[in-house]
Amino acid sequence: MSLDDLPPPREAIAAAGIRAERRLGQHFLLDLNICRKIARLAGPLGGELVIEVGPGPGGLTRALLEAGAKVISVERDERFTPILAEMAAVSDGRLVVVTADALEVDEAALAGPLSATARVVANLPYNIGSALLLKWMVGALRPTSMTLMFQKELAARIVAPPGGRDYGRLSIITQTLYEASILMRLPARAFTPPPKVDSSVVGLSARAERPSDRLVEALRTVTRAAFGQRRKMLRSSLRSLGGEALCARAGVDPAVRAQNIPVEGYLGLARAWLEGET
Repeated sequence: MSLDDLPPPREAIAAAGIRAERRLGQHFLLDLNICRKIARLAGPLGGELVIEVGPGPGGLTRALLEAGAKVISVERDERFTPILAEMAAVSDGRLVVVTADALEVDEAALAGPLSATARVVANLPYNIGSALLLKWMVGALRPTSMTLMFQKELAARIVAPPGGRDYGRLSIITQTLYEASILMRLPARAFTPPPKVDSSVVGLSARAERPSDRLVEALRTVTRAAFGQRRKMLRSSLRSLGGEALCARAGVDPAVRAQNIPVEGYLGLARAWLEGET
C-alpha cells in the first residue's frame, strides 16, 4: 500500500464513526486539495522535519508526507490513532504519531537533534491556538518557520500593525521574534463542522537576530502592564514599572496609549526597564 491507497479523510472518519468534539475545539479540514495548498505555502519540505498538532483524520498530515517531509504528529484524541497508524504504516518511516496533549508535550525532545531546524505546520484547535503559538515562540522548540491555521480574528491580532484595536501583546511578541503575514483565508464552510468564524493561514519566519531571553521576558512584562490598561496613557499604565521616568529613558511619549507604540518602542521600554532593574 501507499498513501494513494488510503481512503479520503471524510471516508475514514465516517467509517470510524468519528464526530468532532466541541470541547477539543475540533473542526476538520477534509479537503485534500486545500491541505496540499497549505503544505505548499509552508515552502519546500523535502527532507525537512515538520511538527504537526491536532492532525485529526490526517488530511494535512498526508499532504505534508506527499511533499516529502518527515512528520511528528501530536494528537490527544485517541479516536484517530487507527487512522494515523495506517498512514504511518505506508509512510516509509517518515511519520511518527505521538498521543499527547500539545500544551504539555516537549516538542524539542521529540525532534531531538533536528529541533534546531524544525518547522511547525498545523490546523490548530481553535481553543488553544494562541497558547500554542506562545509556547513555540518562547519555549524550547523555537521553530525556524510556522504555517498555522487560526480563526480569522486571532490571525488579525498576530499580524496587526500599531494603531488599531487588533494590535496588542500577541502582535508585539510575535513580530519581535518572527516575520508574520497572512498567506491564505478560508471560509467556515471549508471545515466539518463549520466553525462560527472564517479562518486564516498565517506564515511565520524566524527573524535572523533574536533578542535575548531576558529581553523577551522583559518585553512580556512591559506589554502586560501597558495593555492591562490599554485605554490609559503609558504614564499611567506603566506606573508600576516606572511610568513617566521609564518612558523618558526609552524615548517614548508617555502621553501615548498602548496600541500606538510600535514594536521597536516596546523593545526600547523593555531595555530601559531591564537597565533600571540592574
